[in-house]
Amino acid sequence: MFKRYKEKEVQALVTRLKEEYEGIVRNLREAQEELKEENRLLRARLSVLESQRSEVSVALMRAVKEGERIKEESSAEAEGERKELLLLAEKCRLLSERLLQKYPDEEDCADFKTFTDALRSHLGEKTEEEEEEENTGFNLDDVLNPKEPLDLGNLCKELGLMEEDS
Repeated sequence: MFKRYKEKEVQALVTRLKEEYEGIVRNLREAQEELKEENRLLRARLSVLESQRSEVSVALMRAVKEGERIKEESSAEAEGERKELLLLAEKCRLLSERLLQKYPDEEDCADFKTFTDALRSHLGEKTEEEEEEENTGFNLDDVLNPKEPLDLGNLCKELGLMEEDS
C-alpha cells in the first residue's frame, strides 16, 4: 500500500523542489526590483509633471490677468475714440447747419449734410430728420415708401387736415 522511497530519491526530490523554489523566489525578486525601479521612475516623472503643472497654472493666471488688462485698455481706448468721433460728428453737424444757412442751394452743402447724417447714424446718433420725426410723430419716409396701400383720406384725418365724416 505505501511505497517506500529510498533516501537518494527523497534527496533528489528535495533538491529539485529546492531549485524550483529558489528559481521562483529569484524571479519574484527580479520582478519586485523591476517594479521598484519603475515606481521610482514614475515618482520622478510625477514630480516633474507636478512642478510643470504649477508653472502652467501660474502662467495661465498671468495670461488671464494680462488679457483682462488688454481688454480694459482696449475698451477705454475704443471709448475715447468713440467720444472723439462723436465730437467730430457734432462739429460736422454744426458746420453743415452754418453752411446750409449761408448757402442753402449749393449741392456741396447738401452732400456734406448727407455725409454728416450718415456719420451720425453710423455712430448711433439720430439724424436731424429722425429727431424731427420723433418730435412730430410723422415719418415722411413712410409716406414716400408705404409698406401697405396708402389711404390719403385717413392720413389727412390723422393729421387734422380734414374733418371726419359723421
